[in-house]
Amino acid sequence: MNASLGLLPSHMIEKKQLGKKITMLTAYDAVMGQMLDAAQIDMILVGDSVANVVAGHAHTLPMTMDQMIYHTQCVGRGISRSLLVADMPFMSYQTSVSLARENAGRFLKETAAKAVKIELTASLLPTVRSLTDIGIPVMGHIGLTPQLVYQLGGYHVQGKTTQLADGLQLLAKQAEESGCFSLVLECIPFDLARCITTSLLIPTIGIGAGPWCDGQVLVTHDMVGLTQKKPPFFVKQYAQVYVSMQEAVRQFKMEVETERFPNQDA
Repeated sequence: MNASLGLLPSHMIEKKQLGKKITMLTAYDAVMGQMLDAAQIDMILVGDSVANVVAGHAHTLPMTMDQMIYHTQCVGRGISRSLLVADMPFMSYQTSVSLARENAGRFLKETAAKAVKIELTASLLPTVRSLTDIGIPVMGHIGLTPQLVYQLGGYHVQGKTTQLADGLQLLAKQAEESGCFSLVLECIPFDLARCITTSLLIPTIGIGAGPWCDGQVLVTHDMVGLTQKKPPFFVKQYAQVYVSMQEAVRQFKMEVETERFPNQDA
């Protein structure tokens, strides 16, 4: 491995071939990126979920290319090992292949990202092929695709009927054939995720899709409890950072008001 490049998309396929699980978490700033990189997380996603967990929006649709470029630049300054993947925001790739090429190219030219993520429909498969043909690695995303929240009618498990499950299996295979190096499976039945995973040569990264995917991804803010909101049902919280930080802030306020901080020695 070329240490100067860190992990690459091809290394994720190699991990699947070796039967090694893949880890992926989100980051939106340099500090978080540095921390995840130091923990040797395989892939760091600058997700358009930044709209929810940082910007306070109800969904991901408001994010712009310039905003995603900015956050990806920030995260990239903090990492040296992990594979950095950038989310293509809503309407940055859907209207034409040429627009998708231009915007995906911006991520590779202006940031440290080595791949982009696209929420897939069948109509976008030619876009995936076009991007991979010019050397832009693409991670696909199927199942619950947040950019289609209005069409899907909310955030619900997808692929629960035989017809819908068959459609997702076909889309997954087409995504692989179009050149995706990996595929996020979000909120689909566990057995369906297992069927898709075993049918593909590229790795699957699950989020609310059960234990049989080749890897797992979570929104870091959800995973560490850095939010007031109740996390999705599939999230395991490994810490309660929001509570700890709030207690520290209250302690600071109390000590300033009671003249305990600062003291003559600090």
